[in-house]
Amino acid sequence: MNSEEEFYDAETGERVNMFPRKTLPAEMISRNNFSVWSILKKCIGMELSKIAMPVVFNEPLSFLQRMSEYMEHTHLIHQACSLSDSMDRMQVVAAFAVSAVASQWERTGKPFNPLLGETYELTREEEGYRLISEQVSHHPPISAFHAQSLKQEFEFHGSIYPKLKFWGKSVEAEPKGTMTLELLKHKEAYTWTNPMCCVHNIILGKLWIEQYGTVEIVNHSTGDKCVLNFKPCGMFGKELHKVEGHIQDKSKKKRRVIYGKWTECMYSVDPKVYDTYKKSDKKSGSDSKKLKQPPSDVLFIRMCEEADEMPEVQETVTVIPGSALLWRITPRPPHSAQMYNFTSFAMTLNELEPGMERLLAPTDCRLRPDIRAMENGDIDSASTEKERLEEKQRAARRERSKDEEEWSTRWFHLGTNPHTGAEDWLYTGGYFDRNYTDCPNIY
Repeated sequence: MNSEEEFYDAETGERVNMFPRKTLPAEMISRNNFSVWSILKKCIGMELSKIAMPVVFNEPLSFLQRMSEYMEHTHLIHQACSLSDSMDRMQVVAAFAVSAVASQWERTGKPFNPLLGETYELTREEEGYRLISEQVSHHPPISAFHAQSLKQEFEFHGSIYPKLKFWGKSVEAEPKGTMTLELLKHKEAYTWTNPMCCVHNIILGKLWIEQYGTVEIVNHSTGDKCVLNFKPCGMFGKELHKVEGHIQDKSKKKRRVIYGKWTECMYSVDPKVYDTYKKSDKKSGSDSKKLKQPPSDVLFIRMCEEADEMPEVQETVTVIPGSALLWRITPRPPHSAQMYNFTSFAMTLNELEPGMERLLAPTDCRLRPDIRAMENGDIDSASTEKERLEEKQRAARRERSKDEEEWSTRWFHLGTNPHTGAEDWLYTGGYFDRNYTDCPNIY
């Protein structure tokens, strides 16, 4: 079955036409008449997970759905599975780790906070995988996911505790949590953590996003490691979106250099070729770079501006001769800017086709009325429903507290990651047996 064309209802035996949609039911709601400063001015330096934000600043997806966007470039995992050389596999896994954050480019809307017990299922038969995620904790907010190959080729899983802090002009998001990718045929396991993300100009100016920090990908089977540096944009934006790093073997010898932009593409090249090119480039470009340095008074004015101007995007990635392309981003649809800057993949995540509702768990994000209302452009209903659901969640928590009852997760359990030895949320199994009798009533 090609699930781009049809959806199979296991209960009725019916096949339902399912052409993934290319757009949302309504365009993005304007935020021009709303001030985020009135909400955040007392929150500088604080963790934002407990701050209630108006629904207008959201995008019509749950964080669980946003998290599933890691799977947009699953073809890279399939490619890694097919390669016989461990260094070749590592560089493709590195490209996948970068691609997993690429959908965040220009996505300045906040996803809906998942309700405790909320789930999201994503099955893509044509891409050979299925995914289940669950909100396993509310304070702190922790989201766990588990994706598996339909042909038992790989498993990809992790849990994320997004820590958000407001710094006056920007919101910084630290995606605490470990990603684990297991290539079953090769008996390899890779782990890494995602880079920091910062949304600039929360109060004034055009919103823009940068990712920064060091990402270390470890192959626990071979001892190989890939170290990627997501570069902060710097004073003049020369490093905006750039990612550079290297792969080293267990003896710490550099074997490959990885470079590119997380918004565009990633390449691999031999370290000696890279070093020779960089020395040549530095020698030929040193004088011209000096001329482009702005005078100190201009520098001071820029530093004092109220808005962090988004640097102009520099030239596309300069390809070093002898490099191999690892990954290139999928172009966004032409109407993306009017659709919360969604990718084509994101456009499909909240789609609810006839027949799907009978198969999904009653806790699935697609059934959330506040997200559905916002997607349909009804901001008043979205706000009313969001408040109702949050109050229902608080009331349920009070009842549990009164009865001294602990919340019990349904599809994941707290255990130990066998590769890192650290505490992690692991998939219990059983979701796709379609027995949802114990699912909570959260909507």
